[in-house]
Amino acid sequence: MNTQTTYNYKVVRQFAIMTIVWGIVGMLVGVVIAAQLVWPQLNFDIPWLTYSRLRPLHTNAVIFAFGGSALFATSYYVVQRTCQTRLFSDGLAAFTFWGWTLVILLAAITLPLGITSSKEYAELEWPIDLLIAVVWVSYAIVFFGTILKRKVKHLYVANWFYGAFILTVAVLHIVNSAALPVSLTKSYSVYPGAIDAMVQWWYGHNAVGFFLTAGFLGMMYYFVPKQANRPIYSYRLSVVHFWALISTYMWAGPHHLHYTALPDWTQSLGMVFSLILLAPSWGGMINGIMTLSGAWHKLRTDPILKFLIVSLSFYGMSTFEGPMMAIKTVNALSHYTDWTIGHVHAGALGWVAMISIGAIYFLVPKLFGREQMYSLKLIEWHFWMSTIGVVLYIVAMWIAGIMQGLMWRAVNADGTLTYSFVETMQAMYPYYFVRFLGGLVFLLGMFVMAYNVIKTVSGQRAVDAPVPQTA
Repeated sequence: MNTQTTYNYKVVRQFAIMTIVWGIVGMLVGVVIAAQLVWPQLNFDIPWLTYSRLRPLHTNAVIFAFGGSALFATSYYVVQRTCQTRLFSDGLAAFTFWGWTLVILLAAITLPLGITSSKEYAELEWPIDLLIAVVWVSYAIVFFGTILKRKVKHLYVANWFYGAFILTVAVLHIVNSAALPVSLTKSYSVYPGAIDAMVQWWYGHNAVGFFLTAGFLGMMYYFVPKQANRPIYSYRLSVVHFWALISTYMWAGPHHLHYTALPDWTQSLGMVFSLILLAPSWGGMINGIMTLSGAWHKLRTDPILKFLIVSLSFYGMSTFEGPMMAIKTVNALSHYTDWTIGHVHAGALGWVAMISIGAIYFLVPKLFGREQMYSLKLIEWHFWMSTIGVVLYIVAMWIAGIMQGLMWRAVNADGTLTYSFVETMQAMYPYYFVRFLGGLVFLLGMFVMAYNVIKTVSGQRAVDAPVPQTA
């Protein structure tokens, strides 16, 4: 068969399967460190099993291994289908898969060993940073090269979001990772003090804004209409949503640095842009959910659609909560507390993980020549496990975080602190257990998914769909 007449599904299959694998690995590490906060002896006094070593491993595995693989898989699928052409370069696409896998394996080795730049979400040392840059530029060439050779004039909106995510993450990574190496495993940031903090949170919040939002909105704009079998509610709104989101997100980073050495005007600017962000975020959520107009009944019988729509509900919730927490007076209570952890996981588990899971359930049968997944009943089970797990997790962290903030700022009549630090820890103990429970339920759902996918693909031949012939 002429390779030019089929889509390149091989790389999509590879990333789709690894999304599930890395999801289980990353969430398992998360459950382990959640358990360590309840039972500290679980690190067994082994340095590389301590919370401080495993936490960056967890965040990197969930964001870049699980989330990243989902973005690679879906963007490669969507750009081919909407442009009606094969990927620009099969060789470069294969390189992005193996290169990204190597990055993840190197992270899994270096982070537990304590080899770290200590920058949040950018902990990997300079040789790995260089590899990431090379893989990412290759990814951009494949993606934009495919768009340039498209057979259709119109460029569907999902590709705008994927494209913005790819370009912005490249800039963020390269600027924030600028460092002076002193050995193969150690480097120091080129930026001094408060500037380093500013650059880090310009990167850190935009890793959330572009890696964990724009890319997954691209996913939403393709898979929600496809699964619902309805056109997107408002195409005009999707374009307004795109430009509003990418022009405001970039400036929200300073809200991580309220009440620090950062200049006050910078903090206030970050707060204002964070508040403005509510509008485009909710515009996108409403656009996704209203796509079900006239098809709400499908939610009763379609568990994949449940994943996609409930993920949008969590997206709406966490993008209301984020701007609210960026307000300085609210932040005075929430800063450094577990409320922030609850907010992050409302987005990471409720939005990112659930829309990724829905998209992978959509893709797997198509990539392996099946009509549908092995068991819709298991998808239903997975949906409820995920939803219950997220709710347990975030409610526990909301209560613990707000209580923590209130206890820290409580003072006696003579101006002394009412509670010692140990007393605040003691009060939070039950909520840490509920958090562990929520994470465990979510993780078990991932094992249900893995079983369902194994049963779906076993004995199946990989299938590459033909590219439509244009006159």
